[in-house]
Amino acid sequence: MWHLGKPARHTSLQLHFTIVLTAQAAFATIDLSGYDTEQSRLMDEKCIVVNEQDHPIGALDKKTCHLMENINKGLLHRAFSAFIFRPSDGKLLLQQRASEKITFPDMWTNTCCSHPLDDFEEEKVEKDQLGVRIAASRKLEHELGIPREQTPIDKFQYLTRIHYLAPSDGKWGEHEIDYILFLTADVTVTANKNEIRDYKYVDKAELQAMFEDQGNSFTPWFKLIARDFLFGWWDELIARKDNENGIVNAKCLEGVADGSKVIKM
Repeated sequence: MWHLGKPARHTSLQLHFTIVLTAQAAFATIDLSGYDTEQSRLMDEKCIVVNEQDHPIGALDKKTCHLMENINKGLLHRAFSAFIFRPSDGKLLLQQRASEKITFPDMWTNTCCSHPLDDFEEEKVEKDQLGVRIAASRKLEHELGIPREQTPIDKFQYLTRIHYLAPSDGKWGEHEIDYILFLTADVTVTANKNEIRDYKYVDKAELQAMFEDQGNSFTPWFKLIARDFLFGWWDELIARKDNENGIVNAKCLEGVADGSKVIKM
């Protein structure tokens, strides 16, 4: 369930992973028979393994990439976090992850968080973040049932990339370079109950109240993005709305963040 990709650059970190990726036995594994059948099946999908500069160095299955024992060895992969805002009022669509999820079950998070896959050639295209945009549209359909024609890839506004590490429990976690994508769109949600327990639209004040309510739990990447970026960008989105028709447009945020760098958090 893995292969070694052609190195993009011969850095010392990349050479380290070239050695590691040629020895599958170097990575821990686990029996998934005790988990939800569909979620276990999805763990066979292959993530794009990258170095800290976000250069692809190979591919490994999701199960391998999300085990903390492997993450603690430095295993890092590419991901995205998509945020959909309603054009009429700028409210953000949140989801609560299903109880069946293997990592971070039952936690509230942004609209959709997942991975471009090495399984699809088009999701490996890096120019203009095309691969992650295509992956975002695919996963919005898979998780929330949003038709792809409602999430056209050219309407996503890429903002920046963050590099973070977060454990889910003692066994699972995330170690990702995460592309942050905003989209303003009226969407039709038909939630996949194996993926999503609940969903809702919130404004800034409502989200802040959710954060303050100790009865809620949130994914760590969402909390990091909210803490350092989300509320400021959200303010800009509302401030730059088209006064003529009263709608917000994510494309107006082009240039508000330096998307050329990977921000380590």
